[in-house]
Amino acid sequence: MKYDLIIIGGGPAGYLAAERASKGGLKTLLIEERYLGGVCLNEGCIPTKTLLYSAKILEGAKHGFKYGVEVKNITLNHKKVLERKDKVIKTLVTGIKSKLRKSGAEILSGHGEILGRNSKGYIVAVGDKEFATDRLLIATGSSPFIPPIEGVKEGLEKGFVLTNREILEIESVPASMVVIGGGIVGLEMASYFNSAGSKVTVIEMLDHIGGGMDREISNILLEAYKKKGVEFELSARVTKIDDRKVVYEKDGKIFEKEAEKVLLSVGRRPNITGFGLENIGVEVEKECIKTDERMKTNVQEVYAAGDVNGKLMLAHTAYREAEVAVWNMLGRRMKVNYNSIPSVVYTNPEVAWVGESEESAKEKALEYEVVKLPMLYSGRFVAENEEFDGLCKILIDRKKRTILGCHMIGNYSSEIIFGVGVMIEMQLRVEDIKDIVFPHPTVSEIVREVIFEL
Repeated sequence: MKYDLIIIGGGPAGYLAAERASKGGLKTLLIEERYLGGVCLNEGCIPTKTLLYSAKILEGAKHGFKYGVEVKNITLNHKKVLERKDKVIKTLVTGIKSKLRKSGAEILSGHGEILGRNSKGYIVAVGDKEFATDRLLIATGSSPFIPPIEGVKEGLEKGFVLTNREILEIESVPASMVVIGGGIVGLEMASYFNSAGSKVTVIEMLDHIGGGMDREISNILLEAYKKKGVEFELSARVTKIDDRKVVYEKDGKIFEKEAEKVLLSVGRRPNITGFGLENIGVEVEKECIKTDERMKTNVQEVYAAGDVNGKLMLAHTAYREAEVAVWNMLGRRMKVNYNSIPSVVYTNPEVAWVGESEESAKEKALEYEVVKLPMLYSGRFVAENEEFDGLCKILIDRKKRTILGCHMIGNYSSEIIFGVGVMIEMQLRVEDIKDIVFPHPTVSEIVREVIFEL
């Protein structure tokens, strides 16, 4: 059977591209080997946020007396949290299937492999069936990186060591947990299990948490976690996992940390093998499919979107890349502006940022100025927060007077940051932003307050 477009991978990039392409008039086939929605919906974004929301409710109940609400004998039923997580996933997967069918896209379950190209087009096999297409979109996602640490393989086999997949299925809250890696996933899971009652220790090779997070915000988050009882071992390298303990090196000394469970959270690797990319000569660079800003590979009418191209491994980045890929297939010349794509850590407190940090601005020798205010300048934030001050920090281009970056810590940050992303995308000047009316009282007003400091 001949298609205008075949998509391999049914995660955020794949399923959104299928919907957009089908609505755009392309006869589209979406091939997914495991489950529709990919890692994000089934093992990442959605299930983790479900858990984190339960933890947020738990913390709110525990501290309710500060707001005049007194509750006793508060407990977290982890089993029910998992049951709700599964219900949420099922609801959303059903919704995606419905949208795809409504758009006219076809869905096929199985492993897709590119066999090559002939006069009919690109040939893709699924089992013993072969399909031809004029265009290909590779959206095969990524998998957890398993570091070459002694004892990791054995720990995974025994269930002592977990990845993001297994951690979402454990039936009870462990008494103690070591999280290897202080990036977004590691921090979010540390946040949940700390709230749920685990004694959590995060071991991170860098001297800070949060990866590319603005250092000032990272330090504030670190202190907030410490107050909640999370322990951190920074500038530390795990050397061995054995007998219910993690061995790590720090400052030239060897230490051991006992734990009931260990979570591996040291990054992800694109899924690039086993799909026949070599059969059509798709270029791979640093274990990622190489693409330009229009999501084109080096092979004509072959595109790649989402984690597999390694540019910015976020679900909403995958959405945008998928849209840009499809628009270019349909003749619209569009590019992805990665500088206006936000990042979020859904802990309690939340952290969100978009654009340049002070560290990246200095590295690029940009001329900028910084203006910042505590979240306490927002009336609603004060009304709803007793424990935490928060911060909103904005970097301004000295010459153009446009926003280079924004970094926030405090709840509602995740819902606000897109607005600053729009300001960056549209290259609004400070004077333009001052004319925008923000609803009052909202936490979003903090952006206006910071801008009016200029």
